[in-house]
Amino acid sequence: MSERKKIELFFNFRSPYCYFASQRMWSLFDEFDVDLGWRPLGGWNGRSAPERAKRIIPTMRQDMARWARRLGVPFTPPPASTDGTRAGAASLLVEQRGLLRPYVSAMMDAVWGQGLNIAEDGPLLMVAAKVGIDGAELLAAADDARRGEKLLENWRLAESSGVFGVPSFLLGEQIFWGNDRIEFVADYLREQGLAKV
Repeated sequence: MSERKKIELFFNFRSPYCYFASQRMWSLFDEFDVDLGWRPLGGWNGRSAPERAKRIIPTMRQDMARWARRLGVPFTPPPASTDGTRAGAASLLVEQRGLLRPYVSAMMDAVWGQGLNIAEDGPLLMVAAKVGIDGAELLAAADDARRGEKLLENWRLAESSGVFGVPSFLLGEQIFWGNDRIEFVADYLREQGLAKV
């Protein structure tokens, strides 16, 4: 029996385009026979560098507002100092518990729907309560050095694979970058005969 295909998903909770992708990306796993390779990132990894981000924010804000309207989701950017590293590290715990999908949804709503600083304990505890995981355990995972190192390992894998931005969907040598490439991922999976019957 051949090995199941896997989509390696490089994702940063601080990216607004990961927020938009999170509204639609789960259909790939519902409609196709593929597994998820969850590759969360932290800090600025996978995002525009700070100096570039400052220059492009006005244009990006226009684009983000259009996407939010298109998807019918709230859009409230978080404080500029917000860092998604702790949310990314904690996501490795919830993935082990089988709660990744509701966690991603709740965390992205907290940071981009409500504009909360997810580097702080309060929003992390709020999300923990929503998904049904112990708050103290989630905070410990968020600050666990081994999980933090895993985020860095994911970035090294991204760079060695040719991935430079988030969200990115990697299937073998095929890289699909951006929340607007989800349909292309679906087309590719369909061409590979992976649609569920």
